[in-house]
Amino acid sequence: MSATTAGPGRAPARTTAAARLRALARAELTLLGRTKATLATAVSVPLLMPFMFRSTVDGMDLKGTGLTVGSVLLPSSIGFSLLVAVYSSLVSVYAARREELVLKRLRTGESRDAEILAGAALPSLAIGLAQCLVLTVAYVVTLDVGAPASPHLVVLGLLLGLVTWPALAAVTASFSRSVEGAQVAALPLMMVSLLGSGTFVPLETLPDRLASFCELLPLTPVITLIRGGWTGHLSTHDTLGAVGTAVAWSAIAVFAVRRWFRWEPRR
Repeated sequence: MSATTAGPGRAPARTTAAARLRALARAELTLLGRTKATLATAVSVPLLMPFMFRSTVDGMDLKGTGLTVGSVLLPSSIGFSLLVAVYSSLVSVYAARREELVLKRLRTGESRDAEILAGAALPSLAIGLAQCLVLTVAYVVTLDVGAPASPHLVVLGLLLGLVTWPALAAVTASFSRSVEGAQVAALPLMMVSLLGSGTFVPLETLPDRLASFCELLPLTPVITLIRGGWTGHLSTHDTLGAVGTAVAWSAIAVFAVRRWFRWEPRR
């Protein structure tokens, strides 16, 4: 992003951070629209997940857990959207822009490193947030889940997820040599998160030791806060634990990006 010329004898007018972010996001949205497969996956898969997962939840024994089909499906669907529309999509985006030398060229302009990464993430974040809102409305209408008992916890959980997972995507992309390699590199964390973060199987139904370990996974606090915010069954201790875990993962991911993110292709 270059500065605009203000006229003879005047210093170039510098753009604001907000203007640079808008320009970067607009350019990234254009590039994302050209990659039909990535865009179709990010948009459609999370919206189809509830239909595929509904029969599994109907067969779960939720007695004594304080959960209903709706309170299981809603947070799970939001978590799945974060994994697919945000994390998986951004791993491919960061790797592709690096291999195309887009990131390298952007660093020669006014934009700071954080602005470049954030601008590239904004379209995927917008898609993920829109999906979460659509899924929430759909569940309220079709499963009568009602309003959340603690809406501030739902909002907090979603915001923490929207901060943590783009950073984790950048970390994952750093350790891949190609776009294809980035997609493979994203699978382990996605699978572990799907199986162990309360997405497919609520932690309330797991043995205590296994549940305690799964609470430390990066997606778990997001699911915990959203589910607990909806049911109203989350204690202050558990809330602080979930927030602390999410913040810790965000800090670790940001440190890893600053330390290891690669701006140029590996040759």
